[in-house]
Amino acid sequence: MDIKEKPIGVFDSGIGGLTVLKEILKALPYENTVYLGDTARVPYGIRSPETVLRYSFENTRFLISKNIKLLVIACNTSSAISLDSIKEAVNIPVIGVIEPGARAAVKATRNKIIGVIGTEATIKSNSYAKAIKKLDEKISVIELACPLFVPLVEEGWTDGMIASLITEKYLGSFKNTNIDTIVLGCTHYPLLKKVISDVMGPKVILIDSAIETASEIKNILKTSGLERNKEGSTFREFFVTDSVEKFKNIGEKFLGEKINNIEKIQLGG
Repeated sequence: MDIKEKPIGVFDSGIGGLTVLKEILKALPYENTVYLGDTARVPYGIRSPETVLRYSFENTRFLISKNIKLLVIACNTSSAISLDSIKEAVNIPVIGVIEPGARAAVKATRNKIIGVIGTEATIKSNSYAKAIKKLDEKISVIELACPLFVPLVEEGWTDGMIASLITEKYLGSFKNTNIDTIVLGCTHYPLLKKVISDVMGPKVILIDSAIETASEIKNILKTSGLERNKEGSTFREFFVTDSVEKFKNIGEKFLGEKINNIEKIQLGG
């Protein structure tokens, strides 16, 4: 197979990574893609670093077996814990979602006070704070774990009273700060943009790293001569480790289009 014809591989702990895939397809409509959602073991954010690393490598090995040309870790928890190790272990480009999100937040903030919300594992890793401070050490970063957001999104409860109450409970403390920018430090969280914006108000900018990640992927493929830019048929493959039907029903809302070619697989022992 011509290397340009090889697909981009994307994995996430569940459905949230489809928000990243959506932006990839917008930026690179001619690319073939393979998506893996580890829906049987979601959420990763409550797991130990050792477990997240093991899951991430199992996902990586599966996608490598699909002859991909570039790997996207579309999971903030996995990006925080496993990105460097996976980069060392494979011989294709590997992109995470933390550094692109950090860059977008640094560009957006007006008063240099940025909030970061994410899973427990992502927040404990301090990955966003480190990435932001590396770009501008004068910026203050306030981090907050919101562990219920992932199961909330996975259940499809992205609006209504339950979503509003949980969001208010988590983000109430942010209202007493001068945060003007919030990084949605989990790929599931863009589905809660409206309710988060309602709680925080219109003056607070919400950063979705998916757009920045897609832009970085496009740049890497173009500069390395790997971009597939010819029109014609493309393939989209989807793999999950749990219910195909649930992934299809909720995933189509994330991706904004119909999802076909879904196959259930088993990872690990």
